[in-house]
Amino acid sequence: MNPPLIPTDKYILAVDDTPDNLFLIQLALEQEGHRVQLAHNGITALEQIKKSPPDLILLDVMMPGLSGYEVTQRIREDLSLPFIPIILITAFDEMSMVKGLDVGGDDFIRKPVKVDELQAKVRALLRLKHTIDQRENFVSCLTHDLRTPLVAADRMLSLIQQGVFGEVSEETKEAINTVINSNQNLLLMLNNLLEVHCYEVGQKILSFVSFNLSELIEEVKAELMPLAKEKSLELRSQCCPSIQEIEGDRLELRRVFTNLISNAIKFTDSGLIEVRLNSMVRSHSGGGASSTKNQADTQTVPWIAIEVEDTGIGIATENAATIFERFRKGNHKRSGHGLGLHLCNQIIQAHQGTITVKSQLHKGTIFTLCLPEKASKLS
Repeated sequence: MNPPLIPTDKYILAVDDTPDNLFLIQLALEQEGHRVQLAHNGITALEQIKKSPPDLILLDVMMPGLSGYEVTQRIREDLSLPFIPIILITAFDEMSMVKGLDVGGDDFIRKPVKVDELQAKVRALLRLKHTIDQRENFVSCLTHDLRTPLVAADRMLSLIQQGVFGEVSEETKEAINTVINSNQNLLLMLNNLLEVHCYEVGQKILSFVSFNLSELIEEVKAELMPLAKEKSLELRSQCCPSIQEIEGDRLELRRVFTNLISNAIKFTDSGLIEVRLNSMVRSHSGGGASSTKNQADTQTVPWIAIEVEDTGIGIATENAATIFERFRKGNHKRSGHGLGLHLCNQIIQAHQGTITVKSQLHKGTIFTLCLPEKASKLS
């Protein structure tokens, strides 16, 4: 029978199916002043982690049911969790270490466990977590603090431009308009940075509801149509009649389509932008794209493919390979800050979907999104 697990603010979780091993780990860490919770199997550990994420996890590799590799992989795939250092405990050779690091482990301890080595590695990884937590708090506070004066300045400039404080000459209005545009670009960058940060530290909470995806596409298209008309571009959409409802965070997916379509307009000088929706069926494994679950656990589920195609300037092969990475800017003068597509990728991943790009210089680009119709029902 498993020991009762009580959520605490700061603690270390030790997971092993052998009580003697747990006792040794608990004794060694409590000598250092750490608070230790115990779990006898992977399922119990995952339940505890979801309720109250620990500061560090010590995880036996070989356990019945879920192995330490599978537990590690599920923790790393859960975007709602903060960074948690994981030390894998193994009696095997270097090949098991390679596998453990590949699925997301941070360090290894060999059996039989040496107390001084265990204590030292725990101290080192707790220092690492403390450093990462401090950096994350700094980014969040800095972004919020910078947004406040920018929002205030934006409102004040708008009032001045409207003549609230007195008559404004046309030359001054043009100058103010330039400042407003620059200010809004900076606000957009900060908002994107804050959103990216929230996803990366597991603080983003999605609200999954059923909604009509075709209607959302048409809504975004109508909003961006004036930009397309300014450049004499055709902006059109094709929706599969069988596509009705999808489950997802409507606001976040709207952000994705707005980003992709507005980018297509920005990088297209002639021709068209087309958005296509099609239904498809593909397999989904409960543990994610890299799941180690058996093939019998794979389920066939309905998906929706969304393509955003343009006849624009295209993307060089070397840039296409890294386009979804954070702060990866293109070489073109119209390129942004390298956050928008990274954020799109995070949003799609949070919906258990994928986003890919195919492009040819001077011939155009196609972004393809694949989303499960019921993303919130998959685990």
